[in-house]
Amino acid sequence: MPSSAASEFEAHRSHLTAVAFRMLGNRSEAEDAVQEAWLRFAQAEEIRDVRGWLTTVTARICLDQLTSARVRRTSYTGEWLPAFAVDPDADPALSAERSDQVGIALLVVLERLTPEQRVAFVLHDAFGVPFEEVAAVLDTTPAAARQHASRGRKAAAEGGIRHSAGVAEQRRVLSAFLVAAQSGDVRALAAVLAPDVVAISDGGGVVRAALRPVHGWEKVARFFHGLISRRMDEVRDLTVEPVLVEGDAGVLVRGVWPDGSPVLSVLTAAVEDGRITGLFVQQNPEKVLLGDLG
Repeated sequence: MPSSAASEFEAHRSHLTAVAFRMLGNRSEAEDAVQEAWLRFAQAEEIRDVRGWLTTVTARICLDQLTSARVRRTSYTGEWLPAFAVDPDADPALSAERSDQVGIALLVVLERLTPEQRVAFVLHDAFGVPFEEVAAVLDTTPAAARQHASRGRKAAAEGGIRHSAGVAEQRRVLSAFLVAAQSGDVRALAAVLAPDVVAISDGGGVVRAALRPVHGWEKVARFFHGLISRRMDEVRDLTVEPVLVEGDAGVLVRGVWPDGSPVLSVLTAAVEDGRITGLFVQQNPEKVLLGDLG
């Protein structure tokens, strides 16, 4: 492989990272997959279609990781959410510069697909990869690859959490929700929560969290009113900071428990037509990626 291999690979790195992140839902794992693709690229012979070859190789690496991760998550304590990459709450336009940001709501939906469905759905629907090439990744026929994508698409549509709001609208609605939840204002909560809202918390067995999703606006309202009240009573030096979570508006909560251990959790929301349809709370400190906020 000539010395120009590195620069040629770098030209495709952002694309490969976007592919890997949509498949794996974890930024660190996505970067590891891309690095493995580079190692294979550096050892390869002449390649006619570099972008296509790298996409296929990265997808195969991700498929292997998804298969093993699916086994690991059967023993995971409580609900599983992807790792939350947290950035300062800067100009929302800046988040558009990161092409691999897809939002937590979509990542949650993608987690419900089988590895084959996720790979086929992401490659074909998100990146326009022909089914002949998808089939090569899955080691199956184009017809079977098409079926995997179709089933993934259907599962995503049926289990999807509606979300179309921009960051500014998200921030406004989330702020109104937090104020209402803190005070227990039922009327205000009813106005800001969709009737079929779902709340998902991930403590990973490390931090106490709801082990199952909470469904319906009344149950969600009671859950968060109790959660916020307990935090305010128990936690010292409590701070709530506006942040971006994979490009979505969110809040970072920090403080100190009575035993001296740190509090670290992140909340973000899916918003549709001015109401919250999904609330996602990452309380597992191992899955809160603070970046510049660390």
